Amino acid sequence: MLSRVANNLYWLARYLERVENTARLINVNSHLLLDLPSKVKLGWEPIIDILSFRDKFYETYKVVDEKSVINFMVVDINNPGAILTSLKSARENARTIKEIIPREAWEQINALYLFVNENQKDAFTRRSRYAYLNKIILANQTITGLLAGTMSHDEAYAFVRLGRNLERADMSTRIIDVRSATLLSEIESELPAFSNIQWMGVLKSMTAYQMYRREVRVRINREDVLAFLLTNPRFPRSLVHAIEQIERAVTELPNSKDTVEKTSRVKSYILNAKPATLKQEKLHEFIDDIQLGLIDIDKQIEESYF
Repeated sequence: MLSRVANNLYWLARYLERVENTARLINVNSHLLLDLPSKVKLGWEPIIDILSFRDKFYETYKVVDEKSVINFMVVDINNPGAILTSLKSARENARTIKEIIPREAWEQINALYLFVNENQKDAFTRRSRYAYLNKIILANQTITGLLAGTMSHDEAYAFVRLGRNLERADMSTRIIDVRSATLLSEIESELPAFSNIQWMGVLKSMTAYQMYRREVRVRINREDVLAFLLTNPRFPRSLVHAIEQIERAVTELPNSKDTVEKTSRVKSYILNAKPATLKQEKLHEFIDDIQLGLIDIDKQIEESYF
């Protein structure tokens, strides 16, 4: 396989995963703001912080309000992390490797890009936003299913899995870091019911709420949510599960020793740190370390294969 093809497959999967996660984050934030009491000012800024685009945002916008953040995160072509920009990149990657991926997957990616581009206005009204973003999420899941169900599970598909799970691990740590830091302490002490709503928002941002309730079966609390999202080996969007999938995918490729070692090191660090018991400052430091580990894995993949 050409390194160019491997690179395109890897980034195709990363961009698609980024699109789905961003759409879900915006939807969940919209609902969370409606559920919290009026005196709580949670706002839209955490969305920008999760994706580390604060400086980029303020180059163009003066105020962090709903309309500005929606425009920036959904359709602003000057934002490399916007849904439309990420889809455009995914579409271009898919176009150059149409002979590698199933034709139906290419058609779905192309149709999704056209839908998002042609219906931009639907993102700005609360009445239509949920359906608009939900269609993006479901279309991405269709593409993921098509690739899993109709693409040969060879080296090409290993690069798809690498990209998807590295992006998923990266986004999971970002969501947990920013969301846990912006949960308001006064809410926890004065209005515990609304603390539950906030942690429910964290779970829903990762499509984890129902699976959490199935497995934990107790009142939502910080330690159990963190344990489930960071260290549960059976939940597909947990940090440990994503790292394990990276490890499995890379072992199917040649010249994988260095990447496997770096991945195993990150996994061991997660399990030994017992992150669910960490206080907020230590949790932030732990996630910073994981982010550096993920960057290291990405660099090793690039060095080994691209």
